[in-house]
Amino acid sequence: METGLAGYDAACAAIASAKNVDEVKQIHDKAEAVRAYARQAKNKTLEIDAAEIRIRAERRLGELLAVMPKATGAKGIGNPKSALVKREHTATLKQMGVSMDLSARAQRLAAVPAEAFEEKISEWRGLIEEENERVTTNLLKIGDESQKHIRGTFGTSENEWYTPSEYVELARRVLGEIDLDPASSDEAQTTIKAKEYFTPLENGLKQNWKGAVYLNPPYSQPDIGYFVSKLVAEQKAGRVTAAILLTHNYTDTAWFHEAAGMCAAICFTRGRVKFQDAEGKPASPTQGQAFFYFGENVAFFSSVFKSIGFVLFPCGREMADGFQPDAMGLRARRMLQQETTSPN
Repeated sequence: METGLAGYDAACAAIASAKNVDEVKQIHDKAEAVRAYARQAKNKTLEIDAAEIRIRAERRLGELLAVMPKATGAKGIGNPKSALVKREHTATLKQMGVSMDLSARAQRLAAVPAEAFEEKISEWRGLIEEENERVTTNLLKIGDESQKHIRGTFGTSENEWYTPSEYVELARRVLGEIDLDPASSDEAQTTIKAKEYFTPLENGLKQNWKGAVYLNPPYSQPDIGYFVSKLVAEQKAGRVTAAILLTHNYTDTAWFHEAAGMCAAICFTRGRVKFQDAEGKPASPTQGQAFFYFGENVAFFSSVFKSIGFVLFPCGREMADGFQPDAMGLRARRMLQQETTSPN
């Protein structure tokens, strides 16, 4: 019987390079058909190979679904006043031939860190056929645990969580108009109202940033580090004139120190920011948040954001640079220091 799969290695390579749902779905369906045939034929090796390819295809499907904008009918085109890129209607899961169960399972698998995924697959390769379902169950559990760290949410396969409007308004007060939201979606712009924004499909990491930026990046690794580094680079280049960055307060991470070493001020929130999903339902973060400010209006940032937490002014980089750093905010910090130390 012709399996329709050009070998195990070729199938894995095809999954990794697949760019759309249709490609992955075809590989997934072929793999499942081959697995069923191999089971009847009592071909254990073929059955295990086909089962692994099916799982890998589901994981890749989850990765693609996670970055696709939600299908919302005519409204899915977005806000014409803020969307600078013309977008097509997004196909529904039904139109793509993907069931709700498959979509949920695929996105849970996509949340499994690559190292953990490969480790679990390797462990499973030697198991007998009766344990095929066990590897899927274990991987789904790992995916669920991993998703607890995505935007601080639990028990959900959603990757889009939005800043509540009250915090966006504080950022708008400091920045004035928001010129760019580089990690956003059509739905988020009902609150952010940036002049320009980039969705995952447009990939803000590959675009030029400019003006006043509001950034609530994806919180999964390594994406958050990439977005922080991009913001720092654009600010150093002078294209970003001011910015507010919202993250969890992961003070032990390299990306947090990179942002802290270049910003003018940081507000650590009192309590936790309850991010919202597309329906306005709040999440339950497991830690507090931090707003980084890049700009020269640091005194005003402090006066606005002290209502939601306490504001600190990083100084380690200034000392390390001999008080000659090239980042925005130094002059403003010195002015603020003079104001706070001058006699009444």
